[in-house]
Amino acid sequence: MSCAAWGGKLIHHSLSEEPTMSQADTLLATLKTTDMLEIDGLYAWHFELRGDQAEHLLSIEAMDGSTRRQWRFSRAAVEKARYEAASDTWILTEGEREHRLKCLEALVASSEDVDLEDDGGL
Repeated sequence: MSCAAWGGKLIHHSLSEEPTMSQADTLLATLKTTDMLEIDGLYAWHFELRGDQAEHLLSIEAMDGSTRRQWRFSRAAVEKARYEAASDTWILTEGEREHRLKCLEALVASSEDVDLEDDGGL
């Protein structure tokens, strides 16, 4: 189970599958509807988009083994990000480093999918 912060609320999601997000025109537009992020192959356990801060618009935290990793991206870096359809990733450049960001949607179970038949007491 993983959770991400968005607008002050925590969103919990399962990592059992890797859904992909439909392509938006800009990374900023995509981030506004994203539930989960993967950065450089690591699932982010926390990310935050701060519209009021140009210097640190996007902050991401992930665990790499036992090491906590953090990334901060400026508004300029997010606006300059380019989408690569072949890998379904956004490529962000901050300073001299290039990072790959994949925007994912959380899996949500529908109550209509639940089988309400008696399972014989299991």
